[in-house]
Amino acid sequence: MAAGDKKSLRASVRLAQERYESEVEATREARRRAFAEAQQQGLSLREISEEVDLHLSRIGQIIEGK
Repeated sequence: MAAGDKKSLRASVRLAQERYESEVEATREARRRAFAEAQQQGLSLREISEEVDLHLSRIGQIIEGK
């Protein structure tokens, strides 16, 4: 494999990883906002936890941004 080909492939995998990390972070933030909004609108942590099958303490952590 030519050096230029490797350089291009390395750049490609780096870009793919950067996109992945960006999308994961955006998805986490969207989930946090949705949980927080649901709580503000009257759902309890227990009700949210039942909907997403996570422990209610984890729901609280997510809302707090942990």
